[in-house]
Amino acid sequence: MKSISRRRVLRLGVLSFAGGIVAAACGETKTVEVPVERVVTVVQTEVKEVVVEREVPVEKVVEVVVEKVVTPEAREKQTLIFSDLNWSSAQIQNRIAQYIVEKGYGYPTDVVFGATLPLFQGLRRGDTHITMEIWLPNQDEAWGEAVAAGEVAPIGESLGKDWQSSFVIPAYLQEEYPDLDSVEDLKEEKFKALFRTTESGDKARLVSCVIGWACEEVNAAQIEAYGLSDHVHIVNPGDGAAANADLYGAYERGEPWLGYQWGTNDPSLVLDLVRLKEPEYSDECWFTTKACAYEDATILIAVHPDVLTGAPDVVEMLRAWGLNIEVYSAIAQWQRENDGASTNDAALWWLKSNPGIWTGWVTADAAAAIQSALDANDLPDGWPVE
Repeated sequence: MKSISRRRVLRLGVLSFAGGIVAAACGETKTVEVPVERVVTVVQTEVKEVVVEREVPVEKVVEVVVEKVVTPEAREKQTLIFSDLNWSSAQIQNRIAQYIVEKGYGYPTDVVFGATLPLFQGLRRGDTHITMEIWLPNQDEAWGEAVAAGEVAPIGESLGKDWQSSFVIPAYLQEEYPDLDSVEDLKEEKFKALFRTTESGDKARLVSCVIGWACEEVNAAQIEAYGLSDHVHIVNPGDGAAANADLYGAYERGEPWLGYQWGTNDPSLVLDLVRLKEPEYSDECWFTTKACAYEDATILIAVHPDVLTGAPDVVEMLRAWGLNIEVYSAIAQWQRENDGASTNDAALWWLKSNPGIWTGWVTADAAAAIQSALDANDLPDGWPVE
C-alpha cells in the first residue's frame, strides 16, 4: 500500500499584500518575502498635482517545496487485497467484508486465492492486505515472528474459539461400534478394517489436512507421535471442497469415515460427527511431541501494517467485526439447503437478511450506502467470478 504523504513541487499563484506573497497549498499557508518596486503615480487635477507613493509587489511566480499532507477525505483510496484462503468460512467472510469495504467505505477490493502458508507470507510482504482468518496455534511460530518483526498487525477475533481434530467419525458409526471412542482404538484390527480401502492397503484411511494448510504438518506429527504411522494411511486433499465432498459422500451412503474436521467447517455445522478421545492439550506436549489434542483455536483478523494508516476507517470496522460461529452456522445451513448457491450468493443473502448485525460494525453513513447498494442488487467489483 502506497504512502499517503509525498513531496511535490507546487507552482503557486500570487496573493498580494504589502511587502510579501502568501503561498497556500493543501490547507497550509507560507509567507514568502519578495522584492518590491516603488511606483510613483502622478495625478493631475485642475488645482494642483498630487504625488501618491505606493508599494506594489513584483509580479513573479515563486517555486516553493512543501510537504503535502493529504487528508483522509482527499486521499486516493488504494485497492485492499484480501487473502482468499481456500475454505468456505474464510471466503464468505471475505465477500461480506469486501461488500462493506467497497459499498460502505469506497475502497476498491481484490482477492488473491491460495493456501494458508503462502498467503500468510504474502500478507507479511504486503502482497495482500487483509486476512480474515489466522488460525492459532496452527501458525504460532510464523505468527510470532511476523508480529515481532512488525510485518503484520492483529485486529481482533474472527468467528471465535473453535475446535479441530484429525480423528473425527460420523456419529452413526460410533453408535454401531461404541467401543471405538479413542485414537488408541485405531491400532486394533477390527477398527482399522472399517476404514480400509484399495489405496490404503492394510491401514485405515484417514482424510487429513489440505495440502498447503498449516495443519498438514501438525496432523502428520500427531499421527507419528501417537504411534499410528503403521496403522493409518494419510490422504491429503487438494482443497477444502474436495475434503468436504469426501465426507458428505460417505455420510450420505452411511459408510465409515475417518479424518480431519473443525468446528466452523460446513460439514461439522450440518452433520452429526464425533471426535475420538485424545490426550488433553498442554504447552509442553504441543511444543515437543504433539502427542495430544489440538488446543481450541483462536481465530484472528490480521492486516498488513500499511492498512493501519492507509485505511483507518476500515480497521475500525474490522475491530467491531462480529461474525461468530453462531452467525456463520446459519450461512452454512442456508448453503446446504440451497444446492448450487455460490459463496457470493451466500454473502449477499446474509447481508440482505441481517442488517441488524452488520450495521453495528459500520458508521451510519456507511450503513446507508451499503443498504442502498443492497437494495439495488449492486455487486462489488472485487468479488471473483464464480
